[in-house]
Amino acid sequence: MTEAGEPRPASRARVRRQPQQARSRARVEAILAAADRIMSQEGYESLTMRRIAEEAGTPVGSIYQFYPDKSAVVDALGQRYLEGFKTAIDELVERAVASELTDLVGTMVDVYAELIRSQPGGIALWAGRHLSPELARADEATNTLVAEGMQRIVEHLTGGPGGARAQRATRMVVWAANAVLHEVFKSDGEPDLETVDELKRMLNAYWADLRSRLTAAQG
Repeated sequence: MTEAGEPRPASRARVRRQPQQARSRARVEAILAAADRIMSQEGYESLTMRRIAEEAGTPVGSIYQFYPDKSAVVDALGQRYLEGFKTAIDELVERAVASELTDLVGTMVDVYAELIRSQPGGIALWAGRHLSPELARADEATNTLVAEGMQRIVEHLTGGPGGARAQRATRMVVWAANAVLHEVFKSDGEPDLETVDELKRMLNAYWADLRSRLTAAQG
């Protein structure tokens, strides 16, 4: 975590210049949208500056105005995915604090599943995390963000800091959910929602045991 309590970014920004005018911002949006489509449809290996330019319908030189290389584009995509997860996790924490989160596991899985489903480029990023440092950083930053948010919720529901046990447990939950949901959504066909239900049953059993142990430790 940073000093302000915010999660670490997926990577340091490596943008040559920030778009200021509406036209430049629109071009950057087109570049990132094109990169996302290539990642989701063709995979990381097909992501090149020239291929991005073709997909975005812009001269390749225009991309180099903002991003020095392919890895910088991936960093920017990773940061975009991370921001989507941060918004969703912050909302879940707020609901937990307001006692509006009656089904922690079911809600968490549904929100996580929707984020993955709505970010197909993110699935490709996760699947290729071993291919480059940029992909690995983005994947780890997302997992850390979700786990830290879950830990805040768990500690609120169990009455106090859970320490290393809560930290370890929430990381395990994220790893398990991450692996199952990416298997569910990695193909072009209809997702296997029965597998999602099985994931909920598994995590509910773990959550019941964890909640009992953490509550007892608080007593």
